[in-house]
Amino acid sequence: MKVLVIQQRMGLGDAVLFLPYILAISKKFNSPISLLASKNSKADQLFSEEEKIDEIIFLDRKKDKSGTHDGIRGFFNLANKLKEKNFDRVFIFNSSLRYFLLAKVAGIKTISQYPLFRTKDNIVNSAKIFTENEINSVVLSEPNLEIKNSKNGFNKEFKHICLGISASGPTKRWGIENYISLCEELMKTTKCQFYIAGGKNDLNLINILKKSKVGKNCISFEDLSIKETLPIIKNCDLYIGNDTGWAHISCSLGVKSLTLFMDSPVMAYGKYSTRMKVIEPEGEDNSTTHDTLGKDKISFQKVLSSALELLV
Repeated sequence: MKVLVIQQRMGLGDAVLFLPYILAISKKFNSPISLLASKNSKADQLFSEEEKIDEIIFLDRKKDKSGTHDGIRGFFNLANKLKEKNFDRVFIFNSSLRYFLLAKVAGIKTISQYPLFRTKDNIVNSAKIFTENEINSVVLSEPNLEIKNSKNGFNKEFKHICLGISASGPTKRWGIENYISLCEELMKTTKCQFYIAGGKNDLNLINILKKSKVGKNCISFEDLSIKETLPIIKNCDLYIGNDTGWAHISCSLGVKSLTLFMDSPVMAYGKYSTRMKVIEPEGEDNSTTHDTLGKDKISFQKVLSSALELLV
């Protein structure tokens, strides 16, 4: 049986969060999965060593509607591409009528999809309930990203810490001066090597960190591909950073993650993994949402004490 999964959400973290459900579908049908995903998800790099995902088909849709799969022409271009692959079944982690019609035009006989036009809710719970109902089996939500060659030459005298300074927006970003102060405090108690998880869009922040007092102990990821960062992260002792894709990647690689939730739904993104410890703004208790806007209410002392506790 040829099975297609459509998961169109754009983030790195989103790709990781859906991995347990994709693998559960593969196991149910004893078949590798073809995955239709956004280019921005970097699914090809994240899942390059995952044997149960044998094909990534990139969805090319853009905000300005200039993507090759946008509009009527783009819709039929994609439908024809899928039709050529002769899929028997599709699982659509989306409630849009567009993807239902896409599967129909592509000639896929069995279509499983979220209820059409449903309201937004908890991303992890929705995927879990949908998958379990469709395959009639319990699915654990803890993602485990497959990395085969992860040996390293890390100096064992040091604690190796991944710093997630990047974010999808300014309201989700703890100030860079906080990270510098945190590194200084951690280095007072133990030898530390820091790995700055950020890309080209974070160069200004990366340079500020590199020029600080702790800069000599910092290595940044901006010139590395996502695939190249995975074995580095896997061998870190701890992730400390914003609620961003790097936090979810760290968890999926078995790394303890101290994640700062400032204005994103903590119940949706912060409770699926036993490896994730959440820090919320002062006054919040499992209640942070997109409306919290709490980046200035994160307790430095709470972050520091939690980091020291997790490094033991």
